[in-house]
Amino acid sequence: MALATGGVQPVSTGAKEARGFFVPAEEARHQRTFMQWPTSRKVYPDRWFLNMTRQTVADIANSISEFEPVTMLAASEDQTGARRMLSKAVELWDIPTEDLWCRDAGPVFVVDGQGSIAVSQIQFNGWGKKQIHHHDARISQNVANRLGLPLIPTGLQGEAGGVEQDGHGLLMAHESSWVIDNRNPGLSRDEVEHRLLTAYGAQRMIWGKGLRGEDITDYHIDSLARFTGNGRVLINLPQVPSPNDPFHHAALETLDILKETGMQIEVIPEPTKRRVKSFDFVASYANYYVCNGGVIAAQFGDPKTDAIAKDALTRHYPNREIITLNIDPLGELGGGIHCATQQMPAQ
Repeated sequence: MALATGGVQPVSTGAKEARGFFVPAEEARHQRTFMQWPTSRKVYPDRWFLNMTRQTVADIANSISEFEPVTMLAASEDQTGARRMLSKAVELWDIPTEDLWCRDAGPVFVVDGQGSIAVSQIQFNGWGKKQIHHHDARISQNVANRLGLPLIPTGLQGEAGGVEQDGHGLLMAHESSWVIDNRNPGLSRDEVEHRLLTAYGAQRMIWGKGLRGEDITDYHIDSLARFTGNGRVLINLPQVPSPNDPFHHAALETLDILKETGMQIEVIPEPTKRRVKSFDFVASYANYYVCNGGVIAAQFGDPKTDAIAKDALTRHYPNREIITLNIDPLGELGGGIHCATQQMPAQ
């Protein structure tokens, strides 16, 4: 719930926002996209599945590279194998990684509209120390150093996949990913909210309750709902919610909160005839990525809902080419295309 009522409320302006820095909307023009090459055998003990995952990451990177520059982060010793799968258009940087989730571990770029750009440092800690992150915890700082950009501390631990922003001063998030001791011990929701608003240069916040402890992210918002413009939201919901599924219950709570804001909301149904049948598979049409001239989205093998999702994205993002990919290995890992990418906005 957002504040006491689930609505949207202005809050005080933070110091960084006063300096004019903010995170632009994802659909604003990008300089490039950053991604991470998955490498850790502790995270991926099955070599066969690791190779499948790498091919999926490469498919996403190669698709985005048709629209804008892509930089893949990988230690030098991992680059030979990566190069075999990646398009020549994808640049490789010698920055060590463990896993692929650049939305969470990668840099959050902020601009001031006057030609300056910086990195707003939300410290990644392995989703509350649930996974090794020796390298991934340093990616944001390493990228900032490579680019010669200032790193602005936010006082937050967490992941950018846990907050959605519209580029017009509004954020939404689930409390379960932020107001939790494994990320931000001792901080109240109001304190977390103030720091998030300052980090993103935003003024208003919508909170949903979310769901703790059921997945590694504690229910990131970007697999459920996305801003598609000022006052517009696209949300991915089960066609027949189960009263016994805690994710369904939490999703419907968030939908009710969004309805209270008066925004234009469109619902995309989740697939029912998907290729992967496992219970914990994440089949999120909302976890897409907007790049220069294109939208890279998932298809799950359900002809009806795949078409509904593509049609919705075409309406919400006119004049962009909609590319749909089989990203099933990411769904098996609990994520999607948006989770694997991080945009660097144009200055």
